[in-house]
Amino acid sequence: MTTMTGYTLKYWHERIRHDVESVFALLQQHLDSFLPDDNAWIYLATPEQLQAQIGLLLPAYQRNPDEFPLFGIPFAVKDNIDVADWPTTAACPAFEYIADEDATAVARLKAAGAIIVGKTNMDQFATGLVGTRSPYGVVKNSFNDRYISGGSSSGSASVVARGLVPFALGTDTAGSGRVPAGFNNIVGLKPTKGWFSAKGIVPACRLNDTLSVFALTVEDAFSVADIAGGFDENDAYSCINPASTPATLPDHPLFAIPANPVFCHDTIAESAWQEALHELQNMGATLQPIDFLVFNQLGEQLYQGAWVAERTTVVNGMLSFPAMMDPEVRQIIDGGKNYSAVDAFNAEYLRAELARKIQHILAGFDALIVPTTPTIRTIEEIKRAPIHYNSELGTYTNFTNLANLSALALPAPFRTDGLPAGITLLAPAWHDRALASFGLRWQQHLALPLGSTGQLLDGDVMMLPPSGQHIRLAVVGAHLRRMPLNDQLTERNAVFVETTQTASCYRLYKLANTQPPKPGLVRDDTGASISIELWDIPLAYFGAFVAEIPPPLGIGSLELADGRWIKGFICEPVALNGATDITEFGGWRNWVINQEKDNV
Repeated sequence: MTTMTGYTLKYWHERIRHDVESVFALLQQHLDSFLPDDNAWIYLATPEQLQAQIGLLLPAYQRNPDEFPLFGIPFAVKDNIDVADWPTTAACPAFEYIADEDATAVARLKAAGAIIVGKTNMDQFATGLVGTRSPYGVVKNSFNDRYISGGSSSGSASVVARGLVPFALGTDTAGSGRVPAGFNNIVGLKPTKGWFSAKGIVPACRLNDTLSVFALTVEDAFSVADIAGGFDENDAYSCINPASTPATLPDHPLFAIPANPVFCHDTIAESAWQEALHELQNMGATLQPIDFLVFNQLGEQLYQGAWVAERTTVVNGMLSFPAMMDPEVRQIIDGGKNYSAVDAFNAEYLRAELARKIQHILAGFDALIVPTTPTIRTIEEIKRAPIHYNSELGTYTNFTNLANLSALALPAPFRTDGLPAGITLLAPAWHDRALASFGLRWQQHLALPLGSTGQLLDGDVMMLPPSGQHIRLAVVGAHLRRMPLNDQLTERNAVFVETTQTASCYRLYKLANTQPPKPGLVRDDTGASISIELWDIPLAYFGAFVAEIPPPLGIGSLELADGRWIKGFICEPVALNGATDITEFGGWRNWVINQEKDNV
């Protein structure tokens, strides 16, 4: 039996399905292969803890495997996230407590069959972007141990990059779920605030925290997020997805980029950024520089203003025991005592004003693209200027949660010194799926090795799980692309998916007395396959779209040539009186083209 280092969800799933009864032996052997002095881990599951998780799930899985999409797949969580009956330290041993129950996100992943194998190292109290502020030791970069791993979710990023687990949970307030991803050549999904429940998390800044997901691929990261996320009535800051945003980015997106990006005199980082921009253009993206001043102004508020006091509320009692805290962490958090309630309200007013300006700037773009970090530092450099160099790393991350943006950190072309580089996509709240759709294309375009494992993508087309926030709709006539009613879709954030065919049991008619001219699609055993387009329309706008459809047309269920049934345009048979049968043309667009030729 071989270990499973570097495997994605798909390969773990296939391996486990091959021999379900051996899943405990497989996982135990896998854990036994971990190095005993690997300080990316704070706590590893005992054999009894592994067996308890598997034993609870196995009978139910054997009855209905489809209910457990993550059965047997190992994952890790940052040690500020609760796991029932396990210790939580937030990388401060004096703060340790035994959790009474799982954090909501952990519970959802375990309910899907995933097996937690360990808790990971972090910058103490999630205060840092470096991965060096922990009494459990410095987590080193997975490519070059002279360099930092990034933080604060250092351990979670490291164990994913090295392929020890296919995914891990981190947290992200100022970039903790993105910076380590960029430094370790993995994906870091920073979800919209409120998508993931914060119940069971030791907060850094509760108003600006979110869980995050690390994975080797975008497909895996979003699949995990789709399971772990969702509204939680027990979290006062949990939010319901409004189901109003597009499902994907366009094939040829318009991206904003910083007009004068800073790289802290790191010419290698700047060159890697230029190469990433070149690859974006090769994929058909248009890049437009924007003034980045307001983003910088907002980012500065997180550590240079009253927002620091929110960290103080969490660990205030620990400040009385300075010897038990990391000195840099204590210095930062203690600074929160210098602010008054008036300062806090003024900070919130300023945040709202700057965030509104950012939303206005981004309204004309499909997303903003930034370097994940301006540079990378060695461990020795961080020792010499721990706060200054840490602050540099947040240049392109600190503003994100303050502005309520979604974000996806992606591997990018490597630096010429062999270290990873990363880019991050940012968009308004709830554009997570749209960002992931582009992330899939980006990752397949570059085909970089996965993490530091040396393994490559297998060539299979990566896909996102079906969306619960969108309706896939078949359009037949005037709503097709470049047809007169297409804007009724696009103005509602609907996006084109594909051109396909109905099953061979439909007839198409040109209806009489309609403006603009419209076809009617009717099911008929003597029919043929008709060309149609599929569009994903946000659920929140579907009702308004249907309300604009005039009789005798309506929305029903259509059978496609590949056997799928989806919602689409249908026509009442009574409307066929006086209609012209145009089935022979195979689709409305073909008929329109033919009419135009006849009129020339």
